[in-house]
Amino acid sequence: MAEAAQMLVSQKQKVLVTNKHGEKLVGLLHETGSREIVILCHGARASKDHFIIENLAVALEKEGISSFRFDFAGNGESEGTFQFGHMRREADDLHAVIQHFSGSNHVVSAIFGHSKGAGDVLLYASKYHDIPTVVEASAHYDPKKGIEKLLGKDFMEKIKKDGFIDIGSANFRVTEESLMDRLSTDMHESCLKIDKDCRVLIVHGSADESIPVEDAFEFAKIIPNHKIHIIQGADHCYSSHQTKLDTVVVDFIKAALQQDKSTLTS
Repeated sequence: MAEAAQMLVSQKQKVLVTNKHGEKLVGLLHETGSREIVILCHGARASKDHFIIENLAVALEKEGISSFRFDFAGNGESEGTFQFGHMRREADDLHAVIQHFSGSNHVVSAIFGHSKGAGDVLLYASKYHDIPTVVEASAHYDPKKGIEKLLGKDFMEKIKKDGFIDIGSANFRVTEESLMDRLSTDMHESCLKIDKDCRVLIVHGSADESIPVEDAFEFAKIIPNHKIHIIQGADHCYSSHQTKLDTVVVDFIKAALQQDKSTLTS
C-alpha cells in the first residue's frame, strides 16, 4: 500500500492553461487517477510552489485525491504582469483552469486558497456558482485594511505622484490602477452572493500577524453554509502548524466528496 502511495506521489505533470487574456498559466497536476480534482490557489507574492500549496497537494495525494496547483498570471512561471489587486481577474484565471479540467476526465470538486488566494476562491464562488466545496485559509475580509502597513504612510500621495510603489523590488510593483482595484473589492457584498448549497470551510490561525483572526468570524456571519476552524497558535503561513492545516482541510474535502457521492446514489 505504501509503495502504491509512493507511485502516486511521483505522477506530476506540468499543464498549461490559457486565460481569457491570452496569457499562459503554468501549473502542476498531481494525478492519482481520481475523477475528482481539487484546485489549489496561492497567495500574494507567492506561487504554486509555496510550501502551503505544495504540502496540501501531497496530503491530498496520500488520500488518493488529484489536485492542480498553478501560478496566477504575473506570478511564478505564468505569463503576465504582477498585480497588487485584481482579485476578480484572478478569479477569472481560476475559472479558465476549472473549465480546462471540466473538459477533461476530471470533475472539479473543491477549490482551496490561502491569503489573497483565499479571497480569490470566495470571489469565484460568489460569481460562478459551479463548485460545491470551497476552502479559504486566512482571507482578508476588508482588503483595504493593512495597506498602510505594507506600502507605508502617505501611500496614496506617493502613488499619485510616481504612479507606482515597489514592494521590495520592481518585481512587485504596485500601480495606481491595481491599488484602486484592490480598494474597490468588496468581500462583504460578494460573499452575500455565495449559494447556500456551497459548503465553505473558513480556516484561520489565532496568531495570524498579517490578517487578524477576527476576519474569519466576519466571514462566518455572512456565508450561509459554512464551518469555521481556528488553528490555535498558528501564524499567517501556518509555519509550525502545517500538518494541522493539511488535516483540517483534507478531512473537510473528504467528507464533502463522500456526501456528494451519497447524494448521487440516493
